[in-house]
Amino acid sequence: MSEDVEQGGPLSAEWQDRARQVLSYHRRTKHHLHRYAQGPGHLDWATQPDPFRTYAGVPAVDLPLLADALSASYGDLCVPGRVAPRRLDVNSLAILFELSLGLSAWKEYRGSRWALRCNPSSGNLHPTEGYLIVPACPGVDAGVYHYVSHDHRLERRCTLDAGGCARLFGPLTAGTFFVGLSSVHWREAWKYGERAYRYCQHDAGHAVAAVRYAAGCLGWSALLLDALGDDEVSALLGLDRDESFAGLDLLDREHPDCLLLVGPPPLAQTHPDAGAVAGLTWTGKANPLSPRHVRWEIIDIVAEAARKPLTGPSPSVPPVSLPPLPALSPISAATLIRQRRSCLGLDGRTQIDAMTLYAILDRLLPRPGVAPWDALPWRPHLHAGLFVHRVRGLASGLYLFERNAGVHDALRAACRPEFTWTRPADCPEHLRLFLLEKGDFRELSQRVSCHQEIASDGAFSLGMIAELGDTIRDRGPWWYRRLFWESGVLGQVLYLEAEAAGVRGTGIGCYFDDAFHELLGLTGDRFQDLYHFTMGGPVDDPRLRTLAPYAHLGRR
Repeated sequence: MSEDVEQGGPLSAEWQDRARQVLSYHRRTKHHLHRYAQGPGHLDWATQPDPFRTYAGVPAVDLPLLADALSASYGDLCVPGRVAPRRLDVNSLAILFELSLGLSAWKEYRGSRWALRCNPSSGNLHPTEGYLIVPACPGVDAGVYHYVSHDHRLERRCTLDAGGCARLFGPLTAGTFFVGLSSVHWREAWKYGERAYRYCQHDAGHAVAAVRYAAGCLGWSALLLDALGDDEVSALLGLDRDESFAGLDLLDREHPDCLLLVGPPPLAQTHPDAGAVAGLTWTGKANPLSPRHVRWEIIDIVAEAARKPLTGPSPSVPPVSLPPLPALSPISAATLIRQRRSCLGLDGRTQIDAMTLYAILDRLLPRPGVAPWDALPWRPHLHAGLFVHRVRGLASGLYLFERNAGVHDALRAACRPEFTWTRPADCPEHLRLFLLEKGDFRELSQRVSCHQEIASDGAFSLGMIAELGDTIRDRGPWWYRRLFWESGVLGQVLYLEAEAAGVRGTGIGCYFDDAFHELLGLTGDRFQDLYHFTMGGPVDDPRLRTLAPYAHLGRR
């Protein structure tokens, strides 16, 4: 595939066909008011996948738990250069994984216990796996490692020799390394059926943002490597090693997502050579995740259609001039990251101020050097339709927030002609927030989010509107995954902003796609709803006990 494909050139007939398959999958897996996307009729609890991947027969590094000692505040992460870069060693790597993919707590109810993690996940099913490719540093040998969140442990799958290290890290700034992400689609399909592929993708986006925030706590940055194809990522992480997965059902295997360059800023796009690990010895046998499986063929089809080839990088995006972010929460970044929860219910009373909402929306705009948006090497492709319910100083109603000014004419033309498109009087000029229609939209917001009261009981809720159809047809079917990744990054920002504002939020993966489109007047596939979110005063379930994340390890 030539570089001009990634940069907006014409796609081959084969890729146009794959784009049609991806868009067909998206249409097929929509929830509708009178029927849901195909899923299991019941949950076979005996086949629930193991949420923790491990590799038997590998050397391991038990990581210390050190995040409590961090001094960086959440506000510090939004000021480039505020946090001095740490040196690369076992302690800094331990903090990175503790605050990105590590456990944040255990919940217990009537003898059942389940783990929560710093990276959000649909249904708390956690399809995302994390990997590390690192040169030799104090406490860690050069190699390719798998991270086990349950044990806060790195499993060494492959030891890098001097030649491999030179090819992978020689051109890079000292102290940089790679973090890889992959997905086990079966972990979501077990519960959600055909729609699971969507959830795996925005969970990968959650993880990208979680890694970038954790890197910021250490004075580092993170950048998604744009040009790599799935084959290259798979080879670098060892996912293509059939001997590592021998005897496992194909559904227990992992699909490559992306590779992130992590280290002291500034970071630039690079192309790690997958040949650096060719011929090296890999060890470890992956654990089976389920005794039985149900194959959802459409997931295999869309996964193949959306595979990313090796491409040229996306064209550089000139930064948009924006004012500095307002002062943010002085709370410890580590504390806020680990206290993030998906709320189970909202009280239907709690309000926030309009200025608080504006500050939250401001955090959804990319700025150079500010977590997590500098991890994505493309302009914003997602926008938000907001249901404002309980925001002091702002009229209740339906709003639209544009994250990219260039979309305005097309989006306005696509929406209902009767919408007013008026700007709130006190809204900062650089925030492209428009009131479409005043009124009480609580019932409608609940209806389009699969009748869930949580969507109407908050201060506001929203649906993320992606520039979908034309992007996939013009730039490649793999952009389907990227758009969902962007939705996941948006979700993680909203989760942390809710905590910083003293409220709580939750992502909503169950929504009636076309009911939301109809409300806005959207037709065709140019703009499509990808993810919902709500935020407000939480209602906790007193029957649930919260336990410390790593008390079972007995180590610090």
